[in-house]
Amino acid sequence: MSAPTRAEYCVVACAEAWRDAGEILASPMGTIPSLGARLAKRTFAPDLMLTDGEALIVGVDGTVEGWLPYRHHLALVTGGRRHVMMGASQIDRFGNQNISCIGDWARPRRQLLGVRGAPVNTLNHPTSYWIPRHSRRVFVERVDMVCGIGYDRAARHAATARFHLIPRVVTDLGVFDFATPDHSMRLASLHPGVTVAEVREATGFELTVPDEVPPTREPTSEELWLIREVIDPRAVRERDVRARAGEVSGRTGGDGDR
Repeated sequence: MSAPTRAEYCVVACAEAWRDAGEILASPMGTIPSLGARLAKRTFAPDLMLTDGEALIVGVDGTVEGWLPYRHHLALVTGGRRHVMMGASQIDRFGNQNISCIGDWARPRRQLLGVRGAPVNTLNHPTSYWIPRHSRRVFVERVDMVCGIGYDRAARHAATARFHLIPRVVTDLGVFDFATPDHSMRLASLHPGVTVAEVREATGFELTVPDEVPPTREPTSEELWLIREVIDPRAVRERDVRARAGEVSGRTGGDGDR
């Protein structure tokens, strides 16, 4: 079997967000997180519940297993029985996330999705993030509008901090967490072929970097088989993680290769 691609490392990194999660609703938003949730359920997190994003509970193969009316979905959200992996148009060092607008909210340069459910998500249950293109446009010193609540804002009130948790941020460069004394973002692992210098260059704030940064966990042979033959045989994942300038799209195996 050929070596894992960068996209496949990202799938596994997203799957790890649900390790030891128990019987909760996994709500992945985007191709790579969705593949990760399905991989987690097939391997180390069999109790996960998966949704079609609307009103059904589904199995890993799309088989309908139950009905999830909106009122029950909200009960899971407000009761903390859900772990969502969202996207972010902007995110800062403390995990404040913006998906609403770029620029002054009164006269934005660009209108985006809107706040949507981000505040309730981040205050009631674990919320992780998937960012397919790590850049200074996304990783900013200060978000233009706070949608998802970060650690600094949650800490202002004990009630909001009680259930606030951002387990991880996964990007095309690596995995990040907030395991620091002030809950600022930390580089937790690097995908193969990525350097610390590259991550720092693509981040618009001072990132906490340990003396030794481990590599992102490599997919097992079983996981690779599941990803390639069962979960995503059409390799849609490869479209979600694009080659950067100077990189060769394909398998990891040399400096800068995927």
